[in-house]
Amino acid sequence: MSSARQPGNWLRLPVIVPAVLVALFSLIPLGFIVAIAVTSGWDTVQALVLRPKVGELLFNTLILIALSLPIAIVLTVSLAWLIERAEIPGARLWSWLLVAPLAIPAFVHSYAWASVMPSLHGLAGAVLVSVLAYFPFLYLPVAAQLRRLDPTLEETAASLGHAPATIFIIVVLPQLRLAICGGALLIGLHLLAEYGLFVLMRFDTFATAIVDQFQSVYNGPAANLLGGVLVLLCLGLLRLEVFARGDERYARVGSGAARRAPKWRLGPFGWIAMLLPLLVTVLAVGVPILTLTRWLVSGGAAVWRADGILPALWQTALLALGGAGLTTLAALPIAWLSIRAPSRLQRLLEACHYYVGALPGVIVALALVTITVRVALPLYQTMATLLLAYLLMFLPRALVGLRASIAQAPIELERAASSLGKRPLVAVWTTTMRLAAPGAAASAALVALGIANELTGTLMLAPNGTRTLAMRFWSYTSELNFAAAAPYALLMVVLSLPLVLLLRLEADRESK
Repeated sequence: MSSARQPGNWLRLPVIVPAVLVALFSLIPLGFIVAIAVTSGWDTVQALVLRPKVGELLFNTLILIALSLPIAIVLTVSLAWLIERAEIPGARLWSWLLVAPLAIPAFVHSYAWASVMPSLHGLAGAVLVSVLAYFPFLYLPVAAQLRRLDPTLEETAASLGHAPATIFIIVVLPQLRLAICGGALLIGLHLLAEYGLFVLMRFDTFATAIVDQFQSVYNGPAANLLGGVLVLLCLGLLRLEVFARGDERYARVGSGAARRAPKWRLGPFGWIAMLLPLLVTVLAVGVPILTLTRWLVSGGAAVWRADGILPALWQTALLALGGAGLTTLAALPIAWLSIRAPSRLQRLLEACHYYVGALPGVIVALALVTITVRVALPLYQTMATLLLAYLLMFLPRALVGLRASIAQAPIELERAASSLGKRPLVAVWTTTMRLAAPGAAASAALVALGIANELTGTLMLAPNGTRTLAMRFWSYTSELNFAAAAPYALLMVVLSLPLVLLLRLEADRESK
């Protein structure tokens, strides 16, 4: 088994070098935070961080996470059980509709709710919109895990006389722990990083305070040190997820039962149970779509200004394609090493690639702003810097898909190509990379669609004259011109639909 995974030394060095370079580049945001704290001195850190305003931001951020995550978990597990384990009318349609909110950027959700209910703001509005915007990140893995569970475990528990509710608690729920913890971590990290949603809900968090501080005092130390606190919160959230996940064994020995668990017959209660997915779909999809439609109708043809829409669409597509290509290429070396040459060095490099995904885009932007201003001024507010920021923010997203694709390509093909006289890199490119191309394309698409909806980093780093769809949308909503913002929101939703389709199909494939 080990020999099948070891490619020998003939290719490791040419791949390790770029992997090391990307890993070192990924450490820039963390090094930036540490450097700011050290150079500022304890007195400055104490004056800017240990003050009542920071305590208020800390309380807001923690209470937001403490309320949103449990609500999202209970809601998601209930929905997933209804769709996957109960007989309700239109279950397959609901399973698609419950993923649809991912096609709507979070700040578009808040835009819709701010339009419908202007009085909805503060903590209540932030929690409501956060749950509606992000719960599909939990629903996808939980629903997929429910489809994979071995029904014999539940049947054995039932034969011992346990009630259905008890079986769910002691048999099903523990097997969902990994999916729940992973999805909850993803939502929590989004809550720490989100800016536009909370600005429109008029709820202050660390991310909103950092961007506001940066815009009022360009590259001031307060924004940088607040970023340090946000990094600590990210690390704390990661540690909490590890603790909640535990170290129990979740894999089973053998294939288990080659069938799915039978669905519960709810009888007339099936129509009543359908009210939950119906309500969630109306709130998470219906409200944004109806709001966009209303503003588009009220704005009429005047809001479809080609001189604004076409450049924004072109610039968004250009940045998304360029960033996706650069990020996918940067992730290739460590993805190949993690499958073909696992080692302590590889795991260390991989950790450097992954950790940056836990950092909000505002931290990445602050780091690159500071470095370009102090060390490489010609790169400040250039397209190159913006693309490098996208690389850092979305590198983990590309890496996950690439690893899975490379793992499915037999190493024997690389060896056979090399034995026929092809150079090592050519052998890999013509065998493994060709087989991994569909997965690589899917990873690039995920990155591209993430870039298309990215707001905070783009606002802080975009060159003069750059106006993406997200930037145009944000500019108009800041002026409370919701009708003019509607076309840009609609185009972002349209561009995000392939991502939702891809996520749903991938979840279906993995659960088979």
